[in-house]
Amino acid sequence: MPRFESDHDARRLGEALAALRRARGLSQAEAGARVGMTSQGWGLYEAGKRPGLFRPDVQRRLTGAVDATPEALALHLGAPASEPSIASGVESRARAFADAPFAETLRLQLSSDDLAPWAASGVTLEYAPGRWPRRDQGCVIDMADGRRLVRLYERAEGDLLVVRGGPGGLSAEERIPRAETRSVSAVIARLDQ
Repeated sequence: MPRFESDHDARRLGEALAALRRARGLSQAEAGARVGMTSQGWGLYEAGKRPGLFRPDVQRRLTGAVDATPEALALHLGAPASEPSIASGVESRARAFADAPFAETLRLQLSSDDLAPWAASGVTLEYAPGRWPRRDQGCVIDMADGRRLVRLYERAEGDLLVVRGGPGGLSAEERIPRAETRSVSAVIARLDQ
């Protein structure tokens, strides 16, 4: 007798969650930390061994940790979200899915050596708004006061972002309150010219 609605459906849902996490470049530990759980706890959801993944509130919480939505989870299952064979937690009634928008990338040229040797003055960085950075990945932080910072992402600690590469160089950690930021975007390319 299956433990949950369907062991097969639970595994498929877990695999879709894992695909969303990997698409964001996060480890299970990083994704779990964003929602206050261990990597083992996150892994149980991905393995289909926790029935809570069928609940809409759990789906919102877990997909939010990987900067996605329950609708994106349903799309990763390979079937329309309103198909009856899919667990009720990923259904969407009276709402059509639109094609995914083109992933916008922006460019920014560095004017200081704060990130040397990772990137020096004159290097152009290409970044993806809305994509969360991985550890040791460059990031562009738009501050609430209008400033734009370029740093190496280290980690998030509750309401703080921990980054490196400010005026103190790559060895100095800087803690930035999330409340003072508007957005954090991952650097996806360094273009030396």
